[in-house]
Amino acid sequence: MAFSTLASPLWLSRSAFFLKTSLLHSGTRALTRRFTGPGQPSTFFSPISLKPSFKHLSAIRSASGIVAQKSSDSEWSLAREDVVILGIETSCDDTAAAVVRGNGEILSQVVSSQARRIAGKFSLPIISVHHMEAHALVARLVEKDLQFPFLALLISGGHNLLILAHGLGHYVQLGTTIDDAIGEAYDKTARWLGLDMRKGGGPALEELAREGDAKAIKFSIPMRQHKDCNFSYAGLKTQVRIAIESKNLSVENNSISSTSSHERRLRADIAASFQRVAVLHLEERCERAIEWAMNIEPSIKCLVVSGGVASNQYVRTRLNHVVEKNGLQLVCPPPSLCTDNGVMVAWTGIEHFFCGRFDPPPRADEPKDSMFDLRPRWPLGEEYSQGKSGARSLKRARLHPSLTSIIQGSAQQQV
Repeated sequence: MAFSTLASPLWLSRSAFFLKTSLLHSGTRALTRRFTGPGQPSTFFSPISLKPSFKHLSAIRSASGIVAQKSSDSEWSLAREDVVILGIETSCDDTAAAVVRGNGEILSQVVSSQARRIAGKFSLPIISVHHMEAHALVARLVEKDLQFPFLALLISGGHNLLILAHGLGHYVQLGTTIDDAIGEAYDKTARWLGLDMRKGGGPALEELAREGDAKAIKFSIPMRQHKDCNFSYAGLKTQVRIAIESKNLSVENNSISSTSSHERRLRADIAASFQRVAVLHLEERCERAIEWAMNIEPSIKCLVVSGGVASNQYVRTRLNHVVEKNGLQLVCPPPSLCTDNGVMVAWTGIEHFFCGRFDPPPRADEPKDSMFDLRPRWPLGEEYSQGKSGARSLKRARLHPSLTSIIQGSAQQQV
């Protein structure tokens, strides 16, 4: 089967990387052949972003295999012909990769058409997959006994979403993000604290928070005055920034690895205090969502927690207390399946395929300028009437009908 996804592009959609020059003579063509798609870099290069000014090359000198001479404390100089870059471009239309030498010589380039053109070429049915539904349903791959209905909390850098899953393709939205999502707040706080972001802001902040006092800084829990299940992290981010400034912490261009033990402890206290309040906000919203969901579907037994932030062990531990207190079971996919991945898309495609929900193969000669219904803001389910926010209005421009309403409308037409 061929699958298409309407997921948002990954951070890697437009990136450039240093390559090891020693590999070029033996592996340039193989490198591009082993490129496996958006967000899946080849094993032939070191995935370290290149700054246009060639600054910070000290951090990548050993990884790139390029001999460079240091011209100042902040810059390195090297010959243009010694620089080799892998460029990656992805969009809803194509994925392209190219290897270019600093002097402009194009060593290799490949363009791969989108999943729809491939489906047409090989006469394969195609299944459109909702990104957030895939995060929720991958739990059913891991936990074979997970049956509908269940409650799901989807948390990532761009999303906070609480849904009641009645059945495949039938969802009710209990709560969503009013402004910033929790993952974005984690990343921004980690950056402000001068943490090493190479493994992600969330993991770095969680690690530092273990050293701190979670009650040292008195942050306010967001939206307590609003008795709904929606989320907001913009205000908490502002509180963190003010706390950093009030402690006179010099965090701009100042890595935590170079600070004194006293300053490290201050940063750890901020990290721990932020994490405690950020997750308390999740806990409070989940408590209310469980109450609502039990009123709607008394038979629910599980809370599924998925998305990148679900990899956080502190988050899992705290939410496990919430579900156990309410007589439910917490179901979390392994970390490798919490972050964006192809498995969740394929599994969701399988679920819908066996329900007969797929499109016939596109025409092999489909015009290249054909117009498609892309849905960058596509609600997963209908909003629960009691869950409408009394806070600032959500952005609703270009909002498409929900996945649930489309599936239900199609089913009624077939009756």
